[in-house]
Amino acid sequence: MPCLNAKTCSVKNTIYLCPRTYGQAQIETPNLDELARKGMKFTQFYSGSAVCAPARCILLTGQHTGHAHVRGNDEWKERGEVWSFEAMYENPKLEGQRPLPDSLITIAESLQDRGYKTACVGKWGLGVPESEGIPNKQGFDFFYGYNCQRQAHNYYPTHLWKNEDRAMLDNELVPPHAAPLDKSLDPNSESSYDKFNQNDYAATLMQKEALQFVEDNQANPFFLYYATPIPHVALQAPKRWVDYYREKFGEEEPYTGKAYVPCQYPKATYAAMISYLDEQVGELIAKLKALDIYDDSIILFTSDNGSTFLDQVDIEFFQSVVPLRNDTESVKASLREGGIRVPLIVTWKGHIEAGSESDHMAAFWDFFPTICELTESKLPNNQQIDGISFVPTLLGEEDSQQQHEYLYWEFPERSGSQAIRQGKWKAYRDNIKKEDNLEIELYNLENDLQEQNNIARKHPDVVAELEEKMATSRYPSQTERWKMGILDVEK
Repeated sequence: MPCLNAKTCSVKNTIYLCPRTYGQAQIETPNLDELARKGMKFTQFYSGSAVCAPARCILLTGQHTGHAHVRGNDEWKERGEVWSFEAMYENPKLEGQRPLPDSLITIAESLQDRGYKTACVGKWGLGVPESEGIPNKQGFDFFYGYNCQRQAHNYYPTHLWKNEDRAMLDNELVPPHAAPLDKSLDPNSESSYDKFNQNDYAATLMQKEALQFVEDNQANPFFLYYATPIPHVALQAPKRWVDYYREKFGEEEPYTGKAYVPCQYPKATYAAMISYLDEQVGELIAKLKALDIYDDSIILFTSDNGSTFLDQVDIEFFQSVVPLRNDTESVKASLREGGIRVPLIVTWKGHIEAGSESDHMAAFWDFFPTICELTESKLPNNQQIDGISFVPTLLGEEDSQQQHEYLYWEFPERSGSQAIRQGKWKAYRDNIKKEDNLEIELYNLENDLQEQNNIARKHPDVVAELEEKMATSRYPSQTERWKMGILDVEK
């Protein structure tokens, strides 16, 4: 969640499940709903990717996945035992993901040049400790949170990072991908889960630092990129919220742990995580009002991808991405609409019409030019920016809003896929790396939002046009893992 104060303040939060204002019926999000009532809700907004690291790279650099430096999640296993939490504890250089290069200019660097104080709180995932990719070398004056995405699989970690140093916590080392719940333990006994719910809950500590940053910089223009890990699994949440949803949902089957840690009440805990995030949004807004800077603050709330596909989160029960296609093959890690179409709520008192809604088609790579226009900051001259500012839409000046001709994605993980959105048309290509497949599926999203009816044979001219745009919207990644199979074979 970024928060920018210029006296302009912009907030971007990473959330995987739509708040009630987008139709969620099971989970209560009164603060997000109020944010939407007082601002603008986007109905055709997209993440930069279907998973977190590339989405964050795209948000910060303004380049879509055809041009971005980071195009997928990559744990950089060539370094050694990167999935050993014991090894990472001993050697911090095993933490983190492949770094952003110093040559790239981020939103934060542009805002620093404009005189903003900048902070990143939450999950980073764009550079190993001591590398050129850490937040403090990518434009952020202050950082607190997880440097590493793998570490963020546990909300009770042994440490977080404060700027370039480890901040040790009152938690024991419990690898989040260890064995399932011990068979000697009763899965219906609360005490069986004690070691997975310890003392220092990372999201609470992050909130404290975010609020402190706002207070410390109340007299300055500031930018807060609040990249909360909630509600990414593992399922861990404050007990008071879990108890609330236990009463609301009733009895349920424990999750004994095949991936991530066991959880006695998976539905209640997942909902608890969302409501706790909502509570934190309310606390941040209350802080802005108490410091008398709310009116000078613009808040942008969005998500880095669609809901998870893992079975400990019951997306059928939650109807997580409805009315989009709501199955495990069409959410996170997929370029189907359910994997990349996400909420965006923007609030700026006195500037954005309360309760307004926009169907302007935009994506993460638009944040950089939008925030630069809001703050009168400069876009980098020597860096390709794929985004278009949507400030005119925010201010109700739709007639002057420049439109994207199309939006492009590629996803080199799993079997390799591409997607393009142009008006009502959605072109999709899958199994590029696994099967050398180049066949394109075509959907009319005006009457087929769930992408059920492939009409490519009925519209060969549209397919040919979008296929050409897929080809010209990209160049091969410099990282072997992110190359796109047959698309990147030298001819």
